[in-house]
Amino acid sequence: MEKLAKREAVATDHPTADGTVASALPRQVTLLFSVACGLAVSNVYYAQPLLDSLASEFGISHSWIGIVITVTQVCYALGLFLLVPLGDAWNQRLLIAGMMFLSAAALLVVGLAPAIPVLFTGLAVVGMLAVVTQVLVSYASTLAAPLERGRIVGAVTSGVVIGILLARTFAGILTDLLGWRFVYLVSAVLMLVTAVALLCVLPSSKEKRTGLPYLLLLRSIIELFVQERILRIRAVFAFLIFTAFSTLWTSLVLPLSSAPLSLSHTAIGAFGLAGAVGAVAAAGAGRLADRGLGQRTTGIALLFLLVSWLPITFTESSLAALAVGIVILDMAVQAVHVTNQSLIFAVRPEARSRLTAGYMIFYSIGSSTGAIASTNLYAYAGWDAVCLFGATVSAAALLLWVWTRRNPSPEATPGK
Repeated sequence: MEKLAKREAVATDHPTADGTVASALPRQVTLLFSVACGLAVSNVYYAQPLLDSLASEFGISHSWIGIVITVTQVCYALGLFLLVPLGDAWNQRLLIAGMMFLSAAALLVVGLAPAIPVLFTGLAVVGMLAVVTQVLVSYASTLAAPLERGRIVGAVTSGVVIGILLARTFAGILTDLLGWRFVYLVSAVLMLVTAVALLCVLPSSKEKRTGLPYLLLLRSIIELFVQERILRIRAVFAFLIFTAFSTLWTSLVLPLSSAPLSLSHTAIGAFGLAGAVGAVAAAGAGRLADRGLGQRTTGIALLFLLVSWLPITFTESSLAALAVGIVILDMAVQAVHVTNQSLIFAVRPEARSRLTAGYMIFYSIGSSTGAIASTNLYAYAGWDAVCLFGATVSAAALLLWVWTRRNPSPEATPGK
């Protein structure tokens, strides 16, 4: 009874002196959400700084090693469509814990994989179950008070982006010390511990759950795209910014690990720290969305995204320029991503998990596109071609924003 009382206390709103409603999530629970999201999504990205090691051990050519990332991202997209919508129909607390326990088992399979079929099977399941991150984000937005939803989403989503970036640092250091397999074995243990912590702390949401059968639940995702223009627009933004994001982070290991740089896995992974700085710097984007400045924030961030490719172009001659470009790029991507989610969560509160699923499918497709395109471009035309592709995608996103300013969505705040 005491544990139940504690869980229910987590979900309590407290009126403030000025009559507004405080966040339903205490700071420590928000932090737990953020950490859990970071650990879960990291599983999809551990392989990026390890591509050369995986290529060597399993005999995969450099031109096709990006398929390792593509497999996880494609299965991540499947998980978004098949699993995340269950958050609108099932007990989210139990769904989250169950997915994390299963994810730990899949990580063990990857860490012990003796051959390519087992490796790819394990990575596929890891990718599909990593969507627990999006169930957590949706759940956090449900528990948050309306006036602070953007801030809460920003804080939790920061954990996602920081997890993506620090996954490279963690994977690089552990690979140099113990080998790439220990990256996945240690992650399996961390997922087990986190699953237990979430099961003990998270409340069961009191939001009304949909009574739709599973197949109709999935079909309703498509219907949401038809009905909600802002979801369609923000999903395209997600596709473009994460194509650019994956273009950099998937292929970056190739020039950094090759002559003349020939950096270690630890040094390559350390660039994730620069990206984390950018992600933290953009955490306030949710607060700007709460104030009705989502459109303006999007435009400024997309301009920075385009500019970031200039210093990144000098990677092979200046690691300092690369670090600056990484900070700018990751700050821009995080700002747009947080703004996107803050805006779509406000549209249909009863369908947040399905809105998340639909939006994040485009995120995953973008990540897959960037992964396979960038490694092939690098193999055949070098780093300059990778950067040109990334800049082109970023410019397309900025042009889309200009178009949305001229043709605003009814749900957006015109002029801002």
